[in-house]
Amino acid sequence: MTSAISGDLMDFDDVVARFDPVLGMEVHVELNTATKMFCGCANEFGAEPNSQVCPVCMALPGSLPVVNEAAVESAIRIGLALNCTITPWGRFARKNYFYPDQPKNYQISQYDEPIATEGYLDVVLDDGSTFRVEIERAHMEEDTGKLTHVGGATGRIHGASHSLIDYNRAGVPLVEIVTKTIEHTGDRAPEIARAYVTALRDLLKALDVSDVRMDHGSMRCDANVSLMEKGAPEFGTRTETKNVNSLKSVEVAVRYEMRRQAVVLAEGGEVTQETRHFQEVDGSTRQGRKKETAEDYRYFPEPDLEPVAPDAAWVEELRKTLPELPWIRRARIQQDWQLSDEEMRDLINAGAMDLVAATVEQGVSADAARSWWVSYLSQQAKVREVELADLPITPTEVAAVVKLVDEGKLTNKMARQVVDGVLAGEGDPAKVMADRGLEVVRDDSALQSAIDAALAANPDIADKIRDGKVQAAGKIVGDVMKATRGQADPARVKELVLAACGQ
Repeated sequence: MTSAISGDLMDFDDVVARFDPVLGMEVHVELNTATKMFCGCANEFGAEPNSQVCPVCMALPGSLPVVNEAAVESAIRIGLALNCTITPWGRFARKNYFYPDQPKNYQISQYDEPIATEGYLDVVLDDGSTFRVEIERAHMEEDTGKLTHVGGATGRIHGASHSLIDYNRAGVPLVEIVTKTIEHTGDRAPEIARAYVTALRDLLKALDVSDVRMDHGSMRCDANVSLMEKGAPEFGTRTETKNVNSLKSVEVAVRYEMRRQAVVLAEGGEVTQETRHFQEVDGSTRQGRKKETAEDYRYFPEPDLEPVAPDAAWVEELRKTLPELPWIRRARIQQDWQLSDEEMRDLINAGAMDLVAATVEQGVSADAARSWWVSYLSQQAKVREVELADLPITPTEVAAVVKLVDEGKLTNKMARQVVDGVLAGEGDPAKVMADRGLEVVRDDSALQSAIDAALAANPDIADKIRDGKVQAAGKIVGDVMKATRGQADPARVKELVLAACGQ
């Protein structure tokens, strides 16, 4: 069988014709607890380097860890939402490895007794079909610090002159969610990988256990990929592409690894079990280090921590706190708001659904709220190069603007000016409207004066209107709007113009 090979990559259609891909996804989620996993240091993103450390997370002699109960609660809720069995008794272990960004030089994690096991997540694909991803485990651990490599061209350790370490992240609570092997995906393997991480992110956000900001590293995906010849009895050798930090990149990384490994196998070579690094610039992966096995980490029980034994009644109480699942909520919202599939996709792709829902809860129509967030505010977010949710305007403020328009106090044009003022930090909508003098002129006598002046300045137009050519009134309406600095109601102005001309 011949295959099309371009450079070091095989044509994707040829890959899936010859090989069966097998996936495994490992997602690390930083929890949004107030403090770290085993100490009382603040768990906040973006603080000054090494300002959120203490003897425990710096592993100073004599310091002892204590388990963060809120982190355990979040881990249990994650396990329940993933349809897992919550382990009634489990221990932490020490995972030994060369950790330059972990002061202890080992990581406290769960090994053979994770908090949650044997679950699943049903993910919706682009065509509306559903694919079930089996979950092997979700376990608790602590994050490492952050290394910054200085002096190289790529930001990685290779070629760097030195490295800086920020230990603020060391000890931040993590839950690692590990799938079972994902088989029978065929040419949809990259799509399924992306859809799984997307669904997991949405679920975790709904649980409010993490901000799931992949760009901040609070959600990180490791994608395991291997290929096996059609009909082969055993899996192929896998690679693990580490810390992929966007949903699209998950899909791109899986596709690239499938095409790369296919060339190696087609030419009679062997895939090396190793970690690889995703390159955002060109969508490729690059060799990292040889992949260790569990035996290499020399796990042994953590002697300084008591076992985690959640009470069954507590687990059931936590089950009652689970929110409506994101995909069920989306289906309900789509029906309630009578949105087409295309409109719903636009809403989701803009990251606007929660914002629109929160705006509607303030008593305005879904159409008006959706129009503001998906169109004008999305444009403003792109201009500012921020996420829509990070714009300095709240659903309550957007709802206030919508109500001012509905009450006839603002035109749509004036409403955009009010929103611009809110975005500029000038205050809430009412203050911006007052400070900028943007309220609609509702005094008919004031409008009549402007209309009379416009008709007097345009006698030919006035004659056309009197002769029944009502479309000519647009010129007079425009002049009145200009004279009132856009603060008149165009519909009311037109009524008064026609009345003045006997129409």
